[in-house]
Amino acid sequence: MKLSEIKEILQAELIWGESHLDDEIEFAGGSDLMSDVLALGKPGILLLTGLTNSQSVRTADIIGAKAIVYVRGKKPDEEGVKLAEKKDIPLLSTKFMMYRACGILNRNKIPGVEEFSSEDK
Repeated sequence: MKLSEIKEILQAELIWGESHLDDEIEFAGGSDLMSDVLALGKPGILLLTGLTNSQSVRTADIIGAKAIVYVRGKKPDEEGVKLAEKKDIPLLSTKFMMYRACGILNRNKIPGVEEFSSEDK
């Protein structure tokens, strides 16, 4: 599914990364614990999180995330936006809670990282 379609179904605001709206997203995962993201994240993941400091962008860069969606209407701080621009990682914000945002993605056939990994084997 294209990032633009994800933006639409999550009723999300694009914070940065308009040139990435045609990027394909194959799977997603959500966590506010960046240690979990580092342990379980895979290259290409759509990361959903409520952690808005630059650490979320650094972690997304390390695991090779395609984009970050901030949940609960949260938005990254200025440092996070600048780092995302530098690392070329699109940022979005949705009003939905993490549970609902992940459920919407799942209902729309975006598998979770663990489902994608097991299908990939």
